[in-house]
Amino acid sequence: MTSATATTPPATRGYRNVVLAMLLLVYTFNFLDRQILGILVEPIKADLGLDDTQMGMLGGIAFAMLYSVLGVPLALIADRTSRSWVITISLTVWSGFTALCGLATSFWQLFFFRLGVGVGEAGGVAPSYAIIADYYPPESRSRALAIYSLGIPVGLALGAILGGYIAAAVDWRMAFIVVGILGVLIAPIFRLVVREPIRGMSDPVSASPPAERAPLATVFPILARKPSFWLLAFGAASSSLCGYGLAFWTPALLMRSFGFDLLGASQFMGSLLLIGGTLGVFMGGWLADRLGTRDRGNYARLPAIAFLITLPLFAAGFWSTSPIMAWFFLVIPNGLNILWLGPVTTAIQNLVPSHMRATASASFLLINNLIGLGAGSWVMGAMSDSMAAQFGNESLRYSMIAALGFYALASVLMFLAVRTLRRDWVEG
Repeated sequence: MTSATATTPPATRGYRNVVLAMLLLVYTFNFLDRQILGILVEPIKADLGLDDTQMGMLGGIAFAMLYSVLGVPLALIADRTSRSWVITISLTVWSGFTALCGLATSFWQLFFFRLGVGVGEAGGVAPSYAIIADYYPPESRSRALAIYSLGIPVGLALGAILGGYIAAAVDWRMAFIVVGILGVLIAPIFRLVVREPIRGMSDPVSASPPAERAPLATVFPILARKPSFWLLAFGAASSSLCGYGLAFWTPALLMRSFGFDLLGASQFMGSLLLIGGTLGVFMGGWLADRLGTRDRGNYARLPAIAFLITLPLFAAGFWSTSPIMAWFFLVIPNGLNILWLGPVTTAIQNLVPSHMRATASASFLLINNLIGLGAGSWVMGAMSDSMAAQFGNESLRYSMIAALGFYALASVLMFLAVRTLRRDWVEG
């Protein structure tokens, strides 16, 4: 492993914020490359002759299958070597495959290229969580992780906006090519700026000194014995099944049921995500830092309450026949449905000692992404196709509303985690 003392500059406030900004930029591209497919559903379907089930597979299982599984071994490598190098290589790989998506001429070619995007992105998130936990002390860690998580709504919004504008100006293929090349260009800049921190350097002095290696055989049994891990993981996965599915299919719903064109749908979706999503993520981190120090259970209680409010607001927005009313109903749940990111990712980081954090995060992400990301868009697409004979062009609306029940399940699991989290928490 590269010597931390040789590669880490003094952890000044200014430098750690630069690191956070670079991690945020990379995370933005992570979700930009995912969401761009969602805004391009209709032109891709028309060009390649695909149905909703196939598009759902491209948005879900094609990406999530290897993304979820490879996250664990890549996190193990990150815990043992340089996390900044792992992120740099990952960004290069997933951006390259994003560009290749623009060259696909069939469902299976596009499926394969989406697998490649997932392989690359598998090495991005868990190492980033661990770097942030090393640069930021416990009292400000949730806010830092929440700022990092702004990459989700910002990336989703930019994917919708850039994808829509480029596709309208040229075609859907050029949209993939442009955003892929941009990611490849950013990778070497990231590596030059972000240096590897000393593991556990921001934890309390009383914390145990970090070990050099944390094999999965050591980390996972620790997590498996803690009910909080399972409750948080499956609660987040249930919400992600809805969240990823809705993010993928909402642009298509806007075009089919509300009469938007491609540009109009991209602007509508982008504004929802930028306004609602960014406020929701930031508020989640801010509230968790304020309330979590008083009661560790609040790291689970906050998401539980947010999911309860999210369900009826999404339903009202999708049932609405007015685009204006729909926007006002949808902007709030687009923030509340990802408010969990700061609190839950912080809690997962604190279920294990510092040298196991990347692997713990990857174990959590394996469950969250395999279920949430893998199944969300696919389930909604398959339901839409199955309802098409009865509801015609409105079948997508009904499938999305039916899937909202997973938010109720997510809320129940998070409420159950409130008590166990107090017991399972590791300080430092």
